[in-house]
Amino acid sequence: MRRRELLTSALPAAALIQGWLQTPLPPPSAPGELLYNGIRLPAEWPPRLPDGIDTAEPAPYLVHPPNVIPVDVGRQLFVDDFLIEETTLQRVFHRAAYDARSPVLRPDRAWERNVGRDESPDSRRQPVAMVFSDGVWFDPRDGLFKMWYMGGLRARTCYAVSEDGVSWTKPALDVVPGTNIVLGLPRDSSTVWLDLHDANPARRFKMAQFIGGSSGPLRWFDSPDGMHWRLTAQSSPTGDRSTFFYNPFRRQWVYSLRASVESVRFRAYWETRRFDPVADWGPFGAIPWVSADRWDSVGELRVRPQLYNLDCVAYESVLLGLFTIWQGDPGDRPKLNNVFVGFSRDGFHWTRGASRPLLGVSDRRGAWNFGNVQSAGGCCLIVDDRLRFYVSGRAGLKGSPDSGACSTGLATLRRDGFASMTRQDWPGSRNSGAVPGRLTTRTIEFSGEHLFVNADVPAGELRVEVLTADGGTLAPFTRDACVPVRGDTTGSRVAWTHATTLAPVRRRPVRLRFHLTAGHLYSFWISQSASGSSGGYVAAGGPRYTGPIDS
Repeated sequence: MRRRELLTSALPAAALIQGWLQTPLPPPSAPGELLYNGIRLPAEWPPRLPDGIDTAEPAPYLVHPPNVIPVDVGRQLFVDDFLIEETTLQRVFHRAAYDARSPVLRPDRAWERNVGRDESPDSRRQPVAMVFSDGVWFDPRDGLFKMWYMGGLRARTCYAVSEDGVSWTKPALDVVPGTNIVLGLPRDSSTVWLDLHDANPARRFKMAQFIGGSSGPLRWFDSPDGMHWRLTAQSSPTGDRSTFFYNPFRRQWVYSLRASVESVRFRAYWETRRFDPVADWGPFGAIPWVSADRWDSVGELRVRPQLYNLDCVAYESVLLGLFTIWQGDPGDRPKLNNVFVGFSRDGFHWTRGASRPLLGVSDRRGAWNFGNVQSAGGCCLIVDDRLRFYVSGRAGLKGSPDSGACSTGLATLRRDGFASMTRQDWPGSRNSGAVPGRLTTRTIEFSGEHLFVNADVPAGELRVEVLTADGGTLAPFTRDACVPVRGDTTGSRVAWTHATTLAPVRRRPVRLRFHLTAGHLYSFWISQSASGSSGGYVAAGGPRYTGPIDS
């Protein structure tokens, strides 16, 4: 499909599309912008995709990585080959596990059983208390987990709080007295953002909500407390399930807009410095962005998969994306939407190496997540050494494609646990541990002093040596002098017998070489502090954090 054909069929409003084609993009605000990780963006940004939206091709920064990669921001995850010069280890992707207490939020209030626009008898059999993006955040000011969710089928927005993120309370508020309703307007998808970057307390919380129908506007709101919302603007038409996120690496608000080509859904991209600009999408250059690709599983129904939604958040040193992929409508159960994971280092191009869902539907009829699992705004939280994901699930109605009871569940994953580098012959091989596996980074530089690793080494050891940029050994940071890391740790400090810090090689181009006899290496980072704070972003927060960064 030629680029013009793709654009003219991308969004439902034909007149608006023609406006896009006729309106030139403004010049980029920072041509050739240099990012925190050494990636330099092209002068034309966001980039126009030449012949389609196939995301199976490698990101440009993987084909042409920086000569030197700064690693001062956040934990460095091995989710792609950006950091890796050479390795004998194998990358393994891991899935989140549902908490047995799921669902943690159920529709048990009268207003969660009331419908919105749909007054059919079947809709009354579909009580709803689910995140449909919406948002789950930890608010450091109040020391509480906070959740916004759809109450009633496409009916209204409700609010819940929790001290532990598992047991949730639906407080009686004054917006609709005696209920936990915070916005009574009919709605489709919605996104709520706790904006800890905004100095204006009246705009601490932000919301963008799709009104509904096949083509409607977004409504923009702000709030000082997440309960009392003020309408600030309304957009031109877009498609349902359109959402947004904040990219702090570039200080841009990004809108993930529904688009389609020949009834195949994908995402269009639009960025802005101001959260709620009063403008049409067109003059700002919303363009085709990302789709389900040729590597996505087509599922049991053998249909072409489609990208139903994309929620994103900054996690440590990468942008984390939760891709809701539609894989068919069986007819006797809710549609099959599974949540896959992806990662971006420039905010636009994605790597999606995992072939299985991070968060999937259940095959057990009647399970809370029997069909149509979708992610929450904010994506994940950090609680102790685990990541927490809140997702909607639909139990279904026997023999029907209807959603049935719609609730919110909880899944967890090891911190940084999306992917690990491991020995190809581990576990179970007779040779396991005989010859250590090896991973050498590309040339990096840093201003910190303390090297930390996240590793699970139950039956072997991990050692690290520091090399010059051309591969020579740097004493005293040799492999033999490294104090081995053993056991299961999400944050172990690495030291050498004659050096406890990397201070002698700060701001010098070096490489790290990891030697792993048996186990998993998830990440490394170089901290300014002996306590191990990473300086990276903490997604939707957690009890340990007072701001958006691990500091």
